[in-house]
Amino acid sequence: MTKSNKNAETLNGVWTTIINRLSHDGSLDLTAIEDQVAAYATAGVDGVYSGGTASEIHCQTEAEFQEISTRFARAAKKHALPFQIGAAHPLPRGGLDRISFAASLSPLAIQVTLPDWTPLDFESVRLFLDRAVEAASGTQLVLYNPPHAKTVLKPVELSELTTDYPAIIGLKCGGGDAKWYADMADVLDRISVFIPGHFYASGLAMGAHGSYSNMACLSPSAAVAWAQSDPTDAMNIEKRIADFMNEAIAPLIARGLPGFVCDKAMATAGDWATMSPEMMWPYSSVTADEISRIASAARRHIPEFVS
Repeated sequence: MTKSNKNAETLNGVWTTIINRLSHDGSLDLTAIEDQVAAYATAGVDGVYSGGTASEIHCQTEAEFQEISTRFARAAKKHALPFQIGAAHPLPRGGLDRISFAASLSPLAIQVTLPDWTPLDFESVRLFLDRAVEAASGTQLVLYNPPHAKTVLKPVELSELTTDYPAIIGLKCGGGDAKWYADMADVLDRISVFIPGHFYASGLAMGAHGSYSNMACLSPSAAVAWAQSDPTDAMNIEKRIADFMNEAIAPLIARGLPGFVCDKAMATAGDWATMSPEMMWPYSSVTADEISRIASAARRHIPEFVS
């Protein structure tokens, strides 16, 4: 953490997502929100968030988005956890509506995605952010710019945006190699940059500030313990995590399942909360056999992440 980066003093470490649990009829079981936030508080995570890809925001109706966000904010406040609300939407006006609603719940920050139906030129990115800042009514923003976005911003563009938009205090992204981190130097000095959970140790060594952790899906307490471990030990654990991901998760990705399906599968395999791998319509789910294989691979490679 750089001393010049004041944002990193409050936005860092291991942040965890709520994961939707479905009832037998396919409807949302909203009692899972309180259960998961309580478990995250016990695990000692640095913060919690809703409305990301892993919580299937792209499948939610507006009524579901508002109900989930409201219940989540209430639970986070109850357990005294810093929280963010994701306001992703593929359409620009839909995004503004979600940002405005999220702001009404007083989160630490709102995770904002760029409109995603078509790619945006850089001037259009700025036009959207102008309105996003206005809709947030003073609430800070975290730019959620994952690798699968239609518009993936370059380091030089992120540098300009984080200079011109002080409301942006964080970035959620896919990270990169050593050159990417070098190109991101001034951004890393200005805002908190969060990378995928399975790259936590190497990412922080190169300048990142934390992760919205997929590894916390498998075990929030183990993800926290890993983040707090000695740097040499942390890198050794990351190598074993890579072996686990290659064995258990890469085959699922190779057969076309999205990462968020794998996140819910890991949460089910981790067995730290009552969970099912069933996805919201219309996405297919992993099988019971695949859940067993994930758990088995975790026991072999990263036993500290399974009970």
